[in-house]
Amino acid sequence: MATEQIVQAVNAWDVAQQQFDLAAEHLHLSSGLRKVLREPKRELTVHFPVKMDDGSVEVFTGYRVQHNLSRGPAKGGIRYHQNVTLDEVKALAMWMTWKCAVVGIPFGGGKGGVIVDPKKLSLREVEGLTRRFATELSILIGPDKDIPAPDVNTNSQTMAWIMDTYSMHVGYTAPAVVTGKPIPLGGSEGRNEATAQGAVYTIQSAAQHLGIDVPKCRVAVQGFGNAGAIAAQLMHALGCKIVAVSDSTGGIYKAEGFDPSSVLAWKKEHYSVVGFPGTREISNAELLECDCDILIPAALESQITVRNAGRIQARLIAEAANGPTTPEADDILYRDGKFVIPDILCNAGGVTVSYFEWVQDLERDFWDVEQVNAKLHRVMNKAFASTLDMCLKQQVNMRTAAYLVAVQRVADAASVRGIYP
Repeated sequence: MATEQIVQAVNAWDVAQQQFDLAAEHLHLSSGLRKVLREPKRELTVHFPVKMDDGSVEVFTGYRVQHNLSRGPAKGGIRYHQNVTLDEVKALAMWMTWKCAVVGIPFGGGKGGVIVDPKKLSLREVEGLTRRFATELSILIGPDKDIPAPDVNTNSQTMAWIMDTYSMHVGYTAPAVVTGKPIPLGGSEGRNEATAQGAVYTIQSAAQHLGIDVPKCRVAVQGFGNAGAIAAQLMHALGCKIVAVSDSTGGIYKAEGFDPSSVLAWKKEHYSVVGFPGTREISNAELLECDCDILIPAALESQITVRNAGRIQARLIAEAANGPTTPEADDILYRDGKFVIPDILCNAGGVTVSYFEWVQDLERDFWDVEQVNAKLHRVMNKAFASTLDMCLKQQVNMRTAAYLVAVQRVADAASVRGIYP
């Protein structure tokens, strides 16, 4: 309940614009360029009917936002969640612009969402909703225009339905219209693990900079979904103690650590991490403040705020989620000597391997998982190094440094392109 209250108290779009304003001020951007980059290029709102299993018709609301396309087509996930708002989608689209820029891939930022709790729908109803939403989005999406991907409560099956629907409309199979697809439909090896794998690569780089011995670390993960669960498993494989994990139902803690793979098996059977033998139950809020060395927020936005930032014990915070820390909390963490790997860098592994998938689809040439991970490692290391260099040169926190790198790249592209006509 505490987590939900915190989420509702903070407007993600306000946070995103505050973060941009800070970077724009540092970079001395012109007022005209600030106006262009501060707002989305396009916002689409749709209200669409879906026939339910009982024969009734429900109308759902969905959004697709394209923030900036100066560096390439829009790229960003589609989420299904009962708390989706247009402001949230706008913020996520803006963050995608900076995320693509900070790792140097040629995409702009986009995001989509539908206000729905998919857990209350049957599989057939989710498919009907997805295909109708894809049809509504067909005026925007396309391999060279806007390429969706999975996000909260969507997956490779969702992307398969979108790809198939789009392909039926255009009259030919178009695998590059989405990423995060199943392997048989042109998906990339390593895509499912990419967000977590990229986060772990940045954690290793940060630990090297900080002089932290990773195998001796105690790790807490908020959000035991795809990214969080895989990140926990990867950190466990490096020798870390996983002392706490949580999902939407609550969390578990054990000072001696536990095997996250066993917790994942428990969750699949019981639909919750809570109750895993040998652990004590904690709340999502308590997890953030627990005794650990590395904290991985991998849930929703605005979890670390001015209310709890001063009680965070982890020395290293790796944002596998989008927007988990508010600007006010950033200041507190920086003051307290905490090292934050910001979301636009930390969780950019997902969009990076999405880019790899897009390239493979366009070229009809597919790579094995070793090639994918080697390329991902190079991209993440280079992005971390450029961000850390900016951080040290400008004497700012890592989030501001990442924004300085990303916003400058987008501003340069927008400036060179000019204003049409």
